Amino acid sequence: MSDGALHVQWDFPDGLESLDDIRTLFNEYGVTPGSINPNLFQDQRYKHGSFGNPDSSVRELAIRHTRDSIEIARRLGSRDISMWFADGSNYPGTANLRQRKAWFTEGLQAVHGELSAGQRLLVEYKPFEPAFYHTDIADWGMALLLARAAGPQARVLVDTGHHYLSQNIEQIVAWLLSENMLGGFHFNDRRYADDDLTLGSIDPYQVFRIFLEILFYEWETGKPADIAYMIDQSHNLKGKIEAMIQTVMMAQALFAKAAIVDYAQLAEAQRKCALVRAESLLQDAFQTDVRPAIRMWRAERSLPADPIAALFESGYLEQITQERAERNSQSLNSYA
Repeated sequence: MSDGALHVQWDFPDGLESLDDIRTLFNEYGVTPGSINPNLFQDQRYKHGSFGNPDSSVRELAIRHTRDSIEIARRLGSRDISMWFADGSNYPGTANLRQRKAWFTEGLQAVHGELSAGQRLLVEYKPFEPAFYHTDIADWGMALLLARAAGPQARVLVDTGHHYLSQNIEQIVAWLLSENMLGGFHFNDRRYADDDLTLGSIDPYQVFRIFLEILFYEWETGKPADIAYMIDQSHNLKGKIEAMIQTVMMAQALFAKAAIVDYAQLAEAQRKCALVRAESLLQDAFQTDVRPAIRMWRAERSLPADPIAALFESGYLEQITQERAERNSQSLNSYA
């Protein structure tokens, strides 16, 4: 069973009153509620910010909306509330950067106080977009400081597309793991900026290195990393269902490659500064064809060996395309 991330209000147009409809859909399609994402950017009242807005009434609105989202998460049994903010400014001198940091701290502390035991507040960061001059939570260090200030149930969320080109994302992952502050991922890929492309479509070796750091941490510490794995992608040219299946298949393959690294040998090579040996352990694992093992794993669980082929053969895409066309036609006729 898979988890579905939900946005408030996109997926809850009537707030808490939408809960029964959401539960019906989850039960019908065998999906469980995943992370809950408060929408703090679409309303025009947020054009100068949400938690960092100079207008106290807008800050209060954003905090109230987040509290409602936490209540929705509680009633659905969702653990993680993911916080991404579009807050920032477009021109130098137009925002008090230190004051906005203080407002963010106050707001995150306020909503953290609404969490139930076991729930988590995931603080996401992004260096730019939509603001052109400054973004209030622009990098992992800012997110880490704010998460710590928010309270003990707050962690940092890493979106793989939210970094400058050539930034060493796996080092960020390693540092957050060492601080017990890595809460989750939004997985995607990018060529230039936050392109939200299919995972591994541009740089699969980077995703492999991220998984490697996670598994190396688990090997060294002997404990599992408590990480929420989420997909955050936007597909306009690829079919959305096919793209999601591609991403899951790529994640499985890259995780399997990272899992076959001999971490005892890697640790020894690192201690001895055996550079070629250490690097070769990674390269050999990355070049290993793990697809036969994954197909066998799927077969043992009565899953399709080739999920993409199974989707095309099922006729599901043609079915839903026809159903949507008929619904659209009926809607047009009702207005005629």
